Amino acid sequence: MTSATPATPGPDAPAEGAADGAAAHRRALAAALAAGALGAATVLVASGRVWGEATAVLPQGELPVQATGGEVTGVPSALALVGLAALVAVFAVRRAGRTLVAALLSLCGAGAALAALLGAGDRGALEAEASRASGLARGTVEGVSYGVWPYAAAFGGLLLLAAGLLALRHGRHWPAMSGRHERAGASRSAGPRGSAADPERPEELWRALDRGEDPTTGRTGKRP
Repeated sequence: MTSATPATPGPDAPAEGAADGAAAHRRALAAALAAGALGAATVLVASGRVWGEATAVLPQGELPVQATGGEVTGVPSALALVGLAALVAVFAVRRAGRTLVAALLSLCGAGAALAALLGAGDRGALEAEASRASGLARGTVEGVSYGVWPYAAAFGGLLLLAAGLLALRHGRHWPAMSGRHERAGASRSAGPRGSAADPERPEELWRALDRGEDPTTGRTGKRP
């Protein structure tokens, strides 16, 4: 009776797993950028649209009044701008700083969504419009109705929240803006001054002598 030996993963298994992980991080990066940009744009656009409509009851009759999202509450648009800045800053910082910025992005999204939902039932802006129209200290409104724009702003906030959660989950694997510039600076600093000149290239020997270096060792020394 023979026993079957368990199959062992081949040498390519770790490489395939690493490639799959890198692809997942790239997909998360693309999704976070798309969700963050679209979410911020949605909140900002929705905040400029008419959220509520009502009829102001005036001494001389009735007058229709409207209130935009920015008049109802300025919180969603403000948080959308902060969230958009945080989305860009995710790629400008590293390690713990990236985690903090990603958490800020998530909080901005959640706050924008919550503020938009709360604003969908707020009568204060409509009453203020009625007050301005009537000249009274407090206006009276009837037939209050709200459209879809508060909920569109809330949806945009949820997109920002999703971008922040993706950054928290995958952000440590994403590239940073400054990485390429730092590597380029390091390669420049490790140029001819840090290495010996090629003795078969006379122009490099002359350049090394002009810098006060020993062209055979690359060390800096005083010329006689």
